[in-house]
Amino acid sequence: MAAINSTIVGKLNREITSFLRQSPLKDFHIELNKAITYEDFLSNKMLIIAAIRTGIPYSLFVLIQDYTPFTESDWANFLDISTKSLQRYKSTSEHQFKSIHSEKIIEMAEVTKVGLDVFGNMEKLRLWLNTPNYALGSLKPIELLKDSYGKELVISELTRINYGILV
Repeated sequence: MAAINSTIVGKLNREITSFLRQSPLKDFHIELNKAITYEDFLSNKMLIIAAIRTGIPYSLFVLIQDYTPFTESDWANFLDISTKSLQRYKSTSEHQFKSIHSEKIIEMAEVTKVGLDVFGNMEKLRLWLNTPNYALGSLKPIELLKDSYGKELVISELTRINYGILV
């Protein structure tokens, strides 16, 4: 799993840099003088805003999808589209997601980053996401990820776990 993740991270780093170099970053007074890593991207709110407004390209989405613990069905649910529509993005000329979908893609990338920081590996994160959680109203954390407020609850709970504050 670690080798796969490092391979995917390398591809994510290259794709993020390529995507951002093609985005209208001048509108945000951002200049890219060096390669941007996936981690750099997720920690820079201005880059995230630029990416959302530009629209995440399908090629970047596929890499993010491969890096997260979510199934295609999960992604369709998060994005509020059918799996068929999700697959259509690949085959149509519309290779960039709308802003609303781009924002959700980045939110799921953030949840994955925080979850991996807490649990250390994808399998433990996947198990936690799919296990009912008393602190989250006995819901599975994955059930809360469809909207921004639920995502914030999940990230807050991950942060509490990271600091050893168990409810």
